[in-house]
Amino acid sequence: MLKDRDSLLGQLHELRSEHRDLDTIISRLTQESTQTDQLHLQRLKKRKLLLRDRIAWLESHLIPDDIA
Repeated sequence: MLKDRDSLLGQLHELRSEHRDLDTIISRLTQESTQTDQLHLQRLKKRKLLLRDRIAWLESHLIPDDIA
């Protein structure tokens, strides 16, 4: 069980890092360039949303249910 938890924590760390990186990239693309490829930007935003959902799922599985 501990190994599974460590694995999930590792995944969570990686996903949070990628989410932050995407946030930075999206922010720069929207602020610095008027010629931003909208399709590319949409794909980055969609990936960021998917990461957010996966992060939420992992967090919900890592936090024990104390209310019972």
